[in-house]
Amino acid sequence: MQKLVFFVGVAGTGKTTVAEKIAAEIPCAFLDRDTVGGRFVERFLEMNNLDPNDRDSSFYKENLRDLEYDTTKDICIENLRVGQNVFMISPFTAELKSKEWIEGVIAASGKTRNDVDVKVIVVTLQDIEQQRNRIEERGTVRDTWKLENWDQYETRVDFVPTINWDIAQDNILVFDNSGDLSEEKVNNLVSFIEA
Repeated sequence: MQKLVFFVGVAGTGKTTVAEKIAAEIPCAFLDRDTVGGRFVERFLEMNNLDPNDRDSSFYKENLRDLEYDTTKDICIENLRVGQNVFMISPFTAELKSKEWIEGVIAASGKTRNDVDVKVIVVTLQDIEQQRNRIEERGTVRDTWKLENWDQYETRVDFVPTINWDIAQDNILVFDNSGDLSEEKVNNLVSFIEA
């Protein structure tokens, strides 16, 4: 079966880092929503005299958020259609609540649930300070707003989103990414995906 794996969680928990380590072991199309839509979103925000790094404004949420997610979804569908495993990296908070969303992705790819094994890895941390440190360490311009407005931005690092998809509970893993991402941890995640 093809693997469609979602790496979800709040910013700074290490979704992308975890997914990259596993992608070294499992061939896949690697779709980080920030990479897929980032440049376009920044340009649209600049054109509207808004901070290109702000993903919390009402303008972004009303005009660009779904565009980013839908574009990532379309690329996912294409890759599933041609037989690739797909890793999807982003919070996907709204999408996880919609049973129809995941069913639509699989149907649009021309596949069935017998062809595609859907897994969700919720990446969490033990404390908020570790989240802030990781956001500071990665040093991306996009995080400037978060760090300058930390009191407004601060989110629960142990947040587990509502998942209303019709998948077995065994296909959902809450992964504490505190500490080093050891070879043993990576191997356990690979085993979870391949099971």
